[in-house]
Amino acid sequence: MTIRSITGALTLVLALASQPVAAGNLDVLLSGIFPDQQATYIGYESVEREDIPASSHIERKYLVVDFRFQSDPATEQLQASVHKVCMALLKDRELIQSLSDSGYDMVAVAFDRKSQYDCL
Repeated sequence: MTIRSITGALTLVLALASQPVAAGNLDVLLSGIFPDQQATYIGYESVEREDIPASSHIERKYLVVDFRFQSDPATEQLQASVHKVCMALLKDRELIQSLSDSGYDMVAVAFDRKSQYDCL
């Protein structure tokens, strides 16, 4: 897996109904991904993309979920951790629908302040 730019993310399916992101559910899901304390869930941030005009039909916001390792992981461990977080998010269809309904077109995972890894 390589680091991809945020603008290369896939667009989520447009929602049929409108409901806000269930922040509590997101926090509960993400804080339980690494029960062995391999990585600690820090939180999430909603980011609005300034490179897309406000008049565009493309959604301008994405979600960054943030984790921290106790020490720098090996490349294989980092890749496996990104996969683990992304799959946990993708398997929660209600959460994905809620994110889409709230206007998010992408989710990225960060384990430090330098890099983000796109999930969807």
